[in-house]
Formats: sequence, C-alpha cells, structure tokens
Amino acid sequence: MNKAFPRGTSEPGTAEPGNRRVLVVEDEATLAGVVRDYLVQAGFQVRIAGDGFSALDLAAAWQPDLVLLDRMLPGLDGVEVCRRLRRAMSVPVIMVTALGTEDDRILGLETGADDYVTKPFSPRELVLRVKSVLRRSIKEFSPEPPVETAGFVLDPGARTVLRHGEPLALTLREFDLLAFLLRRPKQVFSREELIKAVWGWDFGDLSTVTVHVRRLREKIEDDPTAPRLLKTVWGVGYRFDPPDSAGEPDAADQGDTEPEASRGER
Repeated sequence: MNKAFPRGTSEPGTAEPGNRRVLVVEDEATLAGVVRDYLVQAGFQVRIAGDGFSALDLAAAWQPDLVLLDRMLPGLDGVEVCRRLRRAMSVPVIMVTALGTEDDRILGLETGADDYVTKPFSPRELVLRVKSVLRRSIKEFSPEPPVETAGFVLDPGARTVLRHGEPLALTLREFDLLAFLLRRPKQVFSREELIKAVWGWDFGDLSTVTVHVRRLREKIEDDPTAPRLLKTVWGVGYRFDPPDSAGEPDAADQGDTEPEASRGER
C-alpha cells in the first residue's frame, strides 16, 4: 500500500545538479544502472524504483525534483503512476517509452508528462533533457513580474496562477505555455515557435504542443470545445485573445481546428 502524498514538492534549491534529486523508475536493472551512472556523473542525486508502486512510495518519501518514468512497468504502468503523481505533486515528469507510435506519445503527455524520450536513447541526450526541464522548474532569483490580464493572475516566482481568484492546477509545461501567451496577447505563434520558446527545443514532435494546448484549454476555457481565449488561427498557429477581443469574429479563426494537424491530434 503506497503512502499518502504530501501536496507539492520541496522548494527548489539551486540550479546546480548536486542539489537536485532525480527518481529513475525503470524495471530493466541494466538500463536503470546506466541512466543512474550518467546522472550521478553529471552531479545529480539519484534513486531507482523498479515498479510503479515502489515509485509512488519513494516519491512520497524522498520528494524528488524530477521523475524519469518508464512507460511499461510491472504492477502499475507508467501512465497510471503519472496520473497519481499529478494528483499529488507538482514534480516534473519525463516519460521514457519503447512504444514509438504517436498515440502512445500523446497518451503520456495527456496524463501530465512534461516531456518524453523514446527508447533507444542516448544517455547524454537524456541528461540534457533532465537539465532542460529542471531549469524551467527552478524559481529564478529575479523572476519576471506577475501578469494580471483577462481574469488571470500569474506569479512566475511562486509559479502559481489564479483565474477569477481560483487557483489553477497546471503542470510545468502548461504553466510555461500559459505564461508565454499571457505576456503576448493577440500575437500568433506557430507550433514550431512555441516548441522552441516554451520547451527550448530547436526541433521536436509538434504534437507535443497540440496536446498541451488542448490540456490548457480544458483548464482555462469555459467550453474547451469552443475556445474563446486560446484560439487557433488556421494554418498558422495559436493566439491568446483577451476577453475584449475574444468575442470578435476573425476571418483567420477556424474554431478549434488545429494548425497543420489532423483532427486526431486534438
């Protein structure tokens, strides 16, 4: 029986890897050992869990700063582990999967993973992904000022968002995406631009952006199927419309149709 989770993770320390804890959840002992060795060499503190239930117990007790989570696990698979972590903690999650289909990758993102890596992978690239995700989860010494617009109050330092006075439960990437768009109302950004600005990737699977936009709509829109704040501009990208302009029709808008993406990616 896994323990009850405290709400939220411990406060970030510094950006130095030696102060950061990474929980590796992997049932292949050899692979887990290789990943651990590379992360330890990079200066991280590392612990390993070999199954889903052990991962939940260790996450509750150790309070990691990031979880590397295998998709296929004995007892409780990675998707369900991610769901339970998301209900209890704000820890960033990188899903590691041997399932290379787009549907499998999207499923991991939809359950709350902040990033994913497909097996086989380069351990060095994995370490870089860990560092990239952690950099975005650390409170900066001089954070950008809060944003107050369209009923939202976003505090970058505390990484909190209120909408009409009610807190929103956002993942790391959802927060970064919303913060980026709130600061740039009425500007259209392509998925390529968003994946570079928000994820810090020069290239990557653009369905990552599509999934996060859909998840964000579910949390900020009154009716996610007819978005009035986070709009799609057909063939171009996405735009945040404050309420004073959200009700105005735009010839470029096509409702909830995704830019250059099939309806299956919505």
